[in-house]
Amino acid sequence: MDEQERDTDGDATPRMLAWAKNSAAYRLSRRMMSEYELVVAIRRKARQKFEAISERQVERLVETALQFGRQVGALDDTAYAGVKARSAARAGKSKRMITRKLSEKGIASTTIGEALHETDDLRAAVVFARKRALGPYRRVELDLQRRQKEFAAFARNGFAQDIARRVLIMEMDEAEVILLDGGQI
Repeated sequence: MDEQERDTDGDATPRMLAWAKNSAAYRLSRRMMSEYELVVAIRRKARQKFEAISERQVERLVETALQFGRQVGALDDTAYAGVKARSAARAGKSKRMITRKLSEKGIASTTIGEALHETDDLRAAVVFARKRALGPYRRVELDLQRRQKEFAAFARNGFAQDIARRVLIMEMDEAEVILLDGGQI
């Protein structure tokens, strides 16, 4: 570590602060991140990059990176949650599964609730059924064992029992209407 990186009062040096901004810019230009994900990444990389960095310096770098991300408009947990929730719902993920994933990314529960407001578990369940060849998209004869396997697949993926039952007995025409109309019947 050179003399400029040694700071007697324990605050971050200009070089460290510049690194925090550049690191945030690089990460946020590559993919959308939640604030929590950026904090974890900056903490981890700062400890790797700078020898004998103090906790105070690490926190200062984190603050700088967060402030930079917000300032340039690349860091917004509400927008992040909305994009991720819509994408996951279109991919056939249940509200329960989306909630779990967003919670793991450090998104507040109120923000998750707002992001899930317009998602439709029935439509997501039909998408899931189409991807996995379940319910109306089944290619084999339905017997008790097959019905239990399909029901279990819906349960493992976070769908409620009533939605799973509805999709499992649904006709292909009804499923296609749900997919085309966005779930409104």
